[in-house]
Amino acid sequence: MLFRQLFDKESSTYTYLLADLTLKEAILIDPVLEKVERDRKLLEELGLSLRYCLETHIHADHITGTAKLREATGCLGVVPDKADNSCADRYIKDGETLQLGSITIEAIATPGHTDSHITYYVNNDRIFTGDALLIRGCGRTDFQGGYAGTLFDSVTQRLFTLPDETLVYPAHDYRGHTVSTIKEEKQWNPRFVGRDRTNFIEFMANLNLPDPKKIMEAVPANEHCGNLVEGQDNKIPKVPELSKQGE
Repeated sequence: MLFRQLFDKESSTYTYLLADLTLKEAILIDPVLEKVERDRKLLEELGLSLRYCLETHIHADHITGTAKLREATGCLGVVPDKADNSCADRYIKDGETLQLGSITIEAIATPGHTDSHITYYVNNDRIFTGDALLIRGCGRTDFQGGYAGTLFDSVTQRLFTLPDETLVYPAHDYRGHTVSTIKEEKQWNPRFVGRDRTNFIEFMANLNLPDPKKIMEAVPANEHCGNLVEGQDNKIPKVPELSKQGE
């Protein structure tokens, strides 16, 4: 399996490229609108066709690149089955698997950051956790149907029960970390170590974080796979027009 970790500095978002080298087909997890040209160029350089764009959840801090990539490549957009999203090609629910050649992706429901959130468990050795579990942190729980108690349960009961050597790849990092393991997070993540559910709820309730800068534009756009919503003052940034992959 080919694997690449890509980064958008403005939103501190990781996008992940997975590909089966026999099929020459690829998957992108959590693509970013401003980086679609970068991603398309990389796919072309590696001789890959894009099969799926997977979203871990409806993001509030950036606009997804799925719509532009789907337009350019014919890929399919996949979102959690409970997401408020009407434009996806496929909805994936807890326990379902997505197969692409040698790549097996199992969906693990991990709500709490938002009310619909999926972690992707790939080939039984790595997880793509979105905002549910960050390296030495976790996503906030104060909007989009989030609830701290639910997130605590998702992380401690669904993720921390995976094998210790499982690699952890989050959707964001703000301190320069790129990867962790389940063992490390159970031992060193300050959001969870030494806290019970009640204490975690109290802690998260007192973070007092400002809203993400792009929340008013990102959420409605992402509910439509990254497309501009008529009647919304979505200030979606312009990106280069993309040709069909391979043309």
